Amino acid sequence: MSDVDLQAEQYEKCREAGEILAQVRDEAAERVEVGASHLELAEWAEDRIRELGGEPAFPVNISIDEEAAHATPSRDDDATFGEEMVNLDIGVHVDGWLADTAVTVDLSGQDDLAAASEEALDAALDIAGPGVDVGEIGAAVEDVIEGYGFNPVVNLTGHGLGHWEQHTAPNIPNREVQQGAVLETGDVVAIEPFATDGGGKVQEGADEEIFALEREGNVRNRQARQVLDQITEEFRTLPFAARWLDSSRAEMALRRLQQQDIVHGYPVLKEQDGYYVSQKEHTVIITEDGCEVTTRSR
Repeated sequence: MSDVDLQAEQYEKCREAGEILAQVRDEAAERVEVGASHLELAEWAEDRIRELGGEPAFPVNISIDEEAAHATPSRDDDATFGEEMVNLDIGVHVDGWLADTAVTVDLSGQDDLAAASEEALDAALDIAGPGVDVGEIGAAVEDVIEGYGFNPVVNLTGHGLGHWEQHTAPNIPNREVQQGAVLETGDVVAIEPFATDGGGKVQEGADEEIFALEREGNVRNRQARQVLDQITEEFRTLPFAARWLDSSRAEMALRRLQQQDIVHGYPVLKEQDGYYVSQKEHTVIITEDGCEVTTRSR
């Protein structure tokens, strides 16, 4: 198969992942209501992805109020939705080719904050294309969010998507920067503005339910070895949830793997002063005359 044919196959799988993801995102958002279970929603969405022919590219993220990223239910999570700001961040892969999307479902009455990230994404998509400096995209995002009277989250960025890689170059900032990377035809990137009524930075919290393989390694402990085998066979380098592991002693096994720097965790990221965060994200393929959004509702 020629390089051209391989590239065409890659983009078709990216499009297929995006089509599945757009449907699951919209269906999942409709299920967010006061009293609904976080765990049931996450598991429903992950199963729905498989039912439609894809695989989860990472655990469904359900971030509440000041949470911005890396929050997913634990195995025995009993949390339910209240009158809160809910961010759903969902990913799909088809044979390792990814799509990534997010939406805010606001049950808190913060309509303007949710609108700020959504409109900022629209502004970013309007200018994304070959030869565009990512700093220009960041400036467009910042301008819209500040126009609403809020701040962009400056230490979170959009990112490239690779084969079995959720985060690759280029990073796409949510504020104006000088001399960033320049987008090229064929790039696959996730653009994701975050808006907050706080100061504009997130910090790591104490909770960790999402992990990823850091490196190959050998472990003596039988349970840890079984968990490592499942990780390398099923998830490869993509993030996974502790609740996805088959072992009855998964937590202990994960601790051992972390101690040996074989696996790393993703702490939940929270707005540093406890303020609300909204998010909107699409995956795009940079084309010769602009960009193709793969995760738009059909």
